[in-house]
Amino acid sequence: MLVSEIGHGLWGMGDWSGSSDASSADALAASHEQGCTFYDSASAYGEGRSDALLGSLIESDPSATFVAAGKVPPKNLKWPASSSDAFSDVFPLDHVLEYAEESRRRMRVSAIDLLQLHVWDDAWAGDREFHRVATAVKERGIAKHFGISLNRWEPQNGIHAMRTGLVDAVQVIYNIFDQAPEDELFPACDALGVGVIARVPLDEGSLTGHMTLDTTFPADDWRSLYFGPENLPPTIRRVEALKKIVPAGMTMPELALRFILQHKSVSTIAVGMRTRAHVSANVAVSDGVRLDDSVMEELRKHRWDRTPAPWSD
Repeated sequence: MLVSEIGHGLWGMGDWSGSSDASSADALAASHEQGCTFYDSASAYGEGRSDALLGSLIESDPSATFVAAGKVPPKNLKWPASSSDAFSDVFPLDHVLEYAEESRRRMRVSAIDLLQLHVWDDAWAGDREFHRVATAVKERGIAKHFGISLNRWEPQNGIHAMRTGLVDAVQVIYNIFDQAPEDELFPACDALGVGVIARVPLDEGSLTGHMTLDTTFPADDWRSLYFGPENLPPTIRRVEALKKIVPAGMTMPELALRFILQHKSVSTIAVGMRTRAHVSANVAVSDGVRLDDSVMEELRKHRWDRTPAPWSD
């Protein structure tokens, strides 16, 4: 399936502070007007709220091309996934079918274009129930394609699943800081013909360049945990260093998106956009202009290899 380079990620519309259905709907309309075709939602985003917003957009223009992606939450509600849990306890077939059908109805589509498991562990790749689930959602017409969303900072933890031939697309964190998918995951995707959705392109907001050491978020906003005392100071230090190499006339978000689009393995970027201004700025990056080799060489030096922590998921 063909998708726009800049996709619309809907997480912020369901769960982040400062969002409203009216502003979210307006941003979705703007991205559609400006050529965006890929929309990434999930049952867990506002308990179906983002699915419903996407459904309203799709219904507003029945003749348009929309690629609607949804995600099924783990039944045990554990983020990230763990090999200590059996696949049948996390994604039993009846659970997957129930949530997929609910998403399909909320999105107002006959079939979801891409249904993803919201967490993944490669220990499950050989599990018969995984094979049954991946096959059933397409055979029953609920979804056209099947994918997995990989755990934060574990990009290699999905390659075995891809080799089963059951996975059409993977969603992975990839940005200027998180360059590890280039090592093993992207070459495997190229070899196996698996699509790549790059998520968290702006590192949950740090790569906008607007945050400082004094930045705080409301307690009910997930970013209040992510940008806590363990992560905020080192993140700001790295962002300040990165600001020194942003090319003249370019914003940091533009630089961050262009870095991702430069990689041939990336099919689309799921970027959160909650205002028309964000949409216009981000969609404009899909213009075919490449960063200079010298800029890319400098960006390589800003790679930041991290391991999962209690505050990161």
